[in-house]
Amino acid sequence: MDPVTDVVIGEAPLTIEQVAAVARSAPADAASLGEAVRVVVSEGAWGRVRHTRAVVEALADDAVPHYGISTGFGALATLHIPVEKRHQLQRSLIRSHAAGSGPEVEREVVRALMLLRIQTLATGRTGVREETVRAYVAMLNAGITPVVHEYGSLGCSGDLAPLAHCALALMGEGSVRDARGDLRPAGDALAEAGIAPLDLAEKEGLALINGTDGMLGMLCMAIADLRRLVTTADLAAAMSVEGLLGTDEVFAADLHALRPQPGQALSADNMRKVLAVSEIRDSHRDPEACTRVQDAYSLRCAPQVAGAVRDTIDHAARVAGWELASAVDNPVVTLDGRVESNGNFHGAPVAYVLDFLAIAAADLASISERRTDRFLDKSRNHGLPAFLADDPGVDSGLMIAQYTAAGLVSEMKRLAVPASVDSIPSSAMQEDHVSMGWGAARKLRRSVAALQQVLAIELLTAARGIQLRAPLTPSPVSAAIIAALEGVTRTDPGPDRYLAADIAGAVSAVADGSVVRAASAVAGPLH
Repeated sequence: MDPVTDVVIGEAPLTIEQVAAVARSAPADAASLGEAVRVVVSEGAWGRVRHTRAVVEALADDAVPHYGISTGFGALATLHIPVEKRHQLQRSLIRSHAAGSGPEVEREVVRALMLLRIQTLATGRTGVREETVRAYVAMLNAGITPVVHEYGSLGCSGDLAPLAHCALALMGEGSVRDARGDLRPAGDALAEAGIAPLDLAEKEGLALINGTDGMLGMLCMAIADLRRLVTTADLAAAMSVEGLLGTDEVFAADLHALRPQPGQALSADNMRKVLAVSEIRDSHRDPEACTRVQDAYSLRCAPQVAGAVRDTIDHAARVAGWELASAVDNPVVTLDGRVESNGNFHGAPVAYVLDFLAIAAADLASISERRTDRFLDKSRNHGLPAFLADDPGVDSGLMIAQYTAAGLVSEMKRLAVPASVDSIPSSAMQEDHVSMGWGAARKLRRSVAALQQVLAIELLTAARGIQLRAPLTPSPVSAAIIAALEGVTRTDPGPDRYLAADIAGAVSAVADGSVVRAASAVAGPLH
């Protein structure tokens, strides 16, 4: 990609990859932070925005009440608001709904949320003014990130509090992080960027806060991360099979064709690529030299588990794709010019798959930890020293690394408890069933981060176990992965050393894709 690549909004729905790229890029005016992905709205979108704004303005003076234009909100929707108070109505809506609490949400989450709200505004179905969209785009491109808090969204009507904190910043109120990451008053940051604070007009307050953008943004980034991590899991599993003197025969393509789960076949193919041309594997290929009939499930069934995770990610990606093609607001301006209330802001579709992914991630981590533990148990690791220690007893080797993995897996199992089945009514029972999708997304982020660490620990363990098989050499792919890890950390056997640093280096190699790139450079494209 070019250092600065425009993402055009308004011609087609954003992709998962575009959401992740914008969310994780630095602003263009902060070169020291990295390069930016700039957001541009298409000319066609501007025409739609202007057209539907005219529809809203035509209703503003109507004697018949219209929700969000001339009425209150939520349980107060039956109250008619006089014309002279309607700008105040919009300001009050944003100020009252910017009620988040707790720690700041990560910058990338807020940038994803902002991007997705801009996409909905650009559909022309919300009725906002052109200058409102332009100000939002300018704020995102300038790297101004509103302070959004951990708690405040029930996932219905959308991510109200998080989006309200962003709208508050557009009004020049509240706090933001500037392009350098410094905490500043929103008004000062807007002024420095040449952006005039907005005085919201009819309907605009609702249009700025009524969406699933926060949970959807976190879903997109989780999908992007999990796609990398499930490939990493295949590599780690194959290295564990190799180092534990397991067999690759169970990964044969014809065996997996008997059960045509698509993800399973892809993971098995990855594992076959890793295990090709291995002296370690060849050393026990003769049935007379190997007394084991079958490997343990954590080795033998690795493609089945990782494949199921792959298929779950694909399902989540389909749901995300549908949501990315949506215009979520209430009320909306329809294609034929009606302004209609609806329930499309309900986060259930997104919340369900966020919870599903947390289940899949926990299971992928669980099977990885079992392989790590098998390497460390002298009764099960087929000739390796206890805990892969240099001098067992004097040295503890990787004993406590497994404790760390076990603790992470236990946490992930708790995080796999669904949030989407827990509804707490709000707004005087007007909003009597909510999705808790924001909460599902927050716990999934913690789960994805934990999975990254569990896989890194398995890779460290497998690398040490393979090196202890010398003078037998591993497969070229395993060797390339070990070399990539050695570039940022230590995997070599030897007396005990400060282990947290080794783990941190391996985590960084997993997180930045170094492990997958190293394997692909030798094996060719991986699934």
